[in-house]
Amino acid sequence: MKFVRNFRQELKKDKLKSFVYFFLRGLIILCLIIHLFRGDFDSVSICVLSLILLFLPFIIEHHLKIDMPNVMEIVIMCFVFAAEILGEINNFYGIIPFWDTILHTLNGFLMAAIVFSLFDILNKNLKSIYLSPIFLCLFSFCFSMTIGVFWEFFEYGMDKIVLFDMQKDEYVYDINTVSLDPLKDNNVVKINGIDHTILYDKDGREIAYFNGYLDIGLNDTMMDLIVNFIGALIFNVFGYFYLKNRDNDKVVKHFIIKKVVDS
Repeated sequence: MKFVRNFRQELKKDKLKSFVYFFLRGLIILCLIIHLFRGDFDSVSICVLSLILLFLPFIIEHHLKIDMPNVMEIVIMCFVFAAEILGEINNFYGIIPFWDTILHTLNGFLMAAIVFSLFDILNKNLKSIYLSPIFLCLFSFCFSMTIGVFWEFFEYGMDKIVLFDMQKDEYVYDINTVSLDPLKDNNVVKINGIDHTILYDKDGREIAYFNGYLDIGLNDTMMDLIVNFIGALIFNVFGYFYLKNRDNDKVVKHFIIKKVVDS
């Protein structure tokens, strides 16, 4: 099969990329087997999804006739492993405080890089389309932010419809709210130094006791969007200078997709 041959040839070109791919794939398969024996089919499905996502860059390259830089492919593969296997299955999101923040920053960077590359290809190959460096960077930035927003829509939908907790909760100790204004006159009531909260069900039974007050996802969502903004901004600042002087670039070239030239 031509695709399989191309896939093997692609891996042979770079030993580091080949090592990363087979190493991560081996860890995912091992994780899949472990959770299969445990009967944890949710984790098994995540492992299967991860194997597909790990292979996805090669599929995209083959069908779109593009060439992703090796650095970009390695980063994408590590991102998939970090998000799905380490983050979801092994709870790195809960264990490591900034794990989610790091991944959302990287996601903003990668999404900006992908669309930046694709429109840079159009700029160089289609006479009917030309985007100035400023406009190309602006479009890339907006695209990355749009992807980030849609992901937060997805998390919110999963939490509300499937009853997941993708928008992670956070304990806060100070709140500002108009809901507790005794005059009901839209005045902000500031409550500082919250010690603990007790939750009761409708029958008056205590169901939870915890320090502070529970924020159910707002801080997580806003932080995700802020760091997505930072990731997209960082890439496009570098991207602008790349467009101005491609020959002296040392960073962006490792994240620029190129069109495959038919021989």
